[in-house]
Amino acid sequence: MTAHVRSTNLALPKPGPGRAGYRTGIDKRPADRVEVFAPGPHHGDGPGVVGDHVGNTQHHGGEHKAVYAFSREELDRWEVELQRGLSDGTFGENLTTEGIDLESLLINQRLRVGEDVVLEVSVPRTPCATFTAHLGERGWVRRFTDRGRCGAYFRVVAPGVVRAGDPVELLEPPDHDVDMLTAFAAAMGDDDAAARVVAARCLPAVHHEKLARRLGTRV
Repeated sequence: MTAHVRSTNLALPKPGPGRAGYRTGIDKRPADRVEVFAPGPHHGDGPGVVGDHVGNTQHHGGEHKAVYAFSREELDRWEVELQRGLSDGTFGENLTTEGIDLESLLINQRLRVGEDVVLEVSVPRTPCATFTAHLGERGWVRRFTDRGRCGAYFRVVAPGVVRAGDPVELLEPPDHDVDMLTAFAAAMGDDDAAARVVAARCLPAVHHEKLARRLGTRV
C-alpha cells in the first residue's frame, strides 16, 4: 500500500475533565481538507491547523506540536482490543494515515504530503487524563504506554492544504537512528531509551533538557 493520508480531521470542542469551562479539542472529526501552517514556538501559540481547537494551551499546540498524526492500522488494532468502533480522528489526530509506520520514523525526518506540504517529525505524544476521559477506558494511559505506538507530532516546514488521499513521501533522513518509538519510550520513563535520545541530541531543547536532568546528565 502506498503511504497516504486517509482522513483529515478537525476538532469538535467538547467539555473536558478537571475544571469548569474547559473545552478539549481531542474529539476530531473528518473534514474535506485541512490547511496547515507553522504556529509560534510556544504551546499557547495554538495549533498548526486552521480551524482546529486546543483546549490545554499549557501542553498542546505550538511549533513542535503543530500537527498530530495517527495510523488507521493502529486504530484498527485498538478496535479489536477495545471491542468498539474507532472512527478516524478518535485519538485526536489531525491526519489519519495508511501505509506508513509512524513510530519507525526518525525524529526530525521530513515528509512531503501531497504536492506542497512538508512536515517534520518532532516529539512524541504524552497520554493524559483528557485522553483517558475521552475514551472512557480504565487504565488507558498505562495501556497506551505499554503498546508504545504513539503516532507522531509534526512541525510544519512548508505550509499548505492537505486532503484525504494525498500521498506521503519520505525525504532525506536525519543523521541519527532515534525513531519515534524510542523517543516515546524515553518520555514515558525508559532510561535506556532516554540515554539514546539524549546522546543523539535530536529533540527540541526543552525536551532534551528534561530527559537529561532525569538521567543526571549534564546538558
